[in-house]
Amino acid sequence: MNQEAYNQLFTRIETLVLHHSPSGVEGEIDQYLLSRLQDLGIEAWQDHSGNIIAKIPGKQAGAIAVTAHKDEIGGIVKAVGSEGRLEVRQLGGAFPWVYGEGVVDLLGDKQTIIGILSFGSRHVSHESPQKAQQENQPVQWKDVWIETKCTAEELAAAGIRPGTRMVVGKHRKRPIRLKDHIASYTLDNKASVAILLALAEQVKTPVVDTYLVASAKEEVGAIGALYFTLNQPLDALIALEICPLSSEYPIQDGEAPVLLSQDGYGIYDEGLNGELRQAAAAKDIPLQLAAISGFGSDASIAMKFGHVARGACLSFPTQNTHGYEIAHLGAIANCIRLLEAYTMSPF
Repeated sequence: MNQEAYNQLFTRIETLVLHHSPSGVEGEIDQYLLSRLQDLGIEAWQDHSGNIIAKIPGKQAGAIAVTAHKDEIGGIVKAVGSEGRLEVRQLGGAFPWVYGEGVVDLLGDKQTIIGILSFGSRHVSHESPQKAQQENQPVQWKDVWIETKCTAEELAAAGIRPGTRMVVGKHRKRPIRLKDHIASYTLDNKASVAILLALAEQVKTPVVDTYLVASAKEEVGAIGALYFTLNQPLDALIALEICPLSSEYPIQDGEAPVLLSQDGYGIYDEGLNGELRQAAAAKDIPLQLAAISGFGSDASIAMKFGHVARGACLSFPTQNTHGYEIAHLGAIANCIRLLEAYTMSPF
C-alpha cells in the first residue's frame, strides 16, 4: 500500500476519533456516519438500539453482517459535588492512571464543559491520601475527581448531572503518525469504523446481502449487536476489532491482521474462519491466528447468546489497548482488502 493511501486512511480515522461517542451517548458520531453513508448513496438507517446500519444488496439469497462498534470507553458522572468538583466512575474498561491528569470533556445535555481529571498534589506527606498512590497502589476512580471551577448553577444549566459522560478532551485525542503507524486514543474502535466506511465505498455487488453495522454500546456488553442480531437473521457475523499486543500472545506488530479462534466469551466458528483464511490466501494477504482471553467482541457475544450460528473476529494488532493505542496502518488496510474479497467471492 502506498503512502498516499496510508495518508487517506490516517485522515479518515482521525476524523472519526474526533467525534466523541462514549457508550450510550453516541449522537456526535451517529450524525457523521449517517451523513457520510447518505453521500455514498447507500441505504442506511439507525435502529432503536442506536446502531447505524448500511445494507448492500447481494446477488444471491442470504445475509452476512460486518460490525465495528462506534462507542468508546470513558467515564460517567456519579455525583456533582461542591466547588465544581465531580465524582466519576468508569464507563467500559477505562482506568484513570491510563488517562493521567489532564483535560476531559463532559458531555452535558445542553453544553460540553471542559474539566481537569485531577489526582491531587504530589508534595504531600502520609497525612494525605495521595501519598499512597505514589508508593504502593494504583490510582482508582474513587481516588480522583474532575475540577471544573463552575458553580452548581452553571453545571446545572449545562446539563451536567449524574449519568453525564466523560471522555478525553478532543485536543488530547487527535492522532499522531509514527511512520506507518497511527497513535491515538479510541482506535478501539474508530479504526474499525473506518474499515466499514471503506467497505461501503468499495463493495458494490456482494454475493449475499451485506450489512455494515456501526454497533452501539459494545463496551458495556455488546448491547447494540445483540439487539441487531436478535432482529436480523444472518448466515454469519464478522466483528472488526483491535487485537492486544502482549507477550502472552503469539502476535506480531506489522501489516498482518489477526483472526481469532477463541476469546473470553467462547470459540469462533471454524468454518467461517476457514473461509476468511481462504479469502486471505487468494489475495496474498498475510494473516495471523490467535486465541486470547481478556477480550470479547460483537461476534463472540452474539454467538454465546445464540443470536448467530457462525461468528468470526478479524482484528489488527494494537499496542496499549484501552489507552493511547498504536496500530500499523497496513494491518487496518489489509482488513479492508480481506473483507472486500470475502464479500465479493463465493467462499
